[in-house]
Amino acid sequence: MAEHVYKKIEIVGSSPNGFEEAVQNALGRAKKTIRNMRWFEVSETRGYIDDGKIAHWQVTLKIGFTLDD
Repeated sequence: MAEHVYKKIEIVGSSPNGFEEAVQNALGRAKKTIRNMRWFEVSETRGYIDDGKIAHWQVTLKIGFTLDD
């Protein structure tokens, strides 16, 4: 493995349709402005309850990306 240096940021994605879509929404938006993304970690999961049912998901992601040379 090459000697990489990573920077790590934290973002929050959301979706009314589920956990996985919330992750996809976060990564999809991040790729518009962040280059060289290599990994992510889900650090928190939350949900909004409406009338006793899950109405919305939120996930906090830590994203690691390599720095430009």
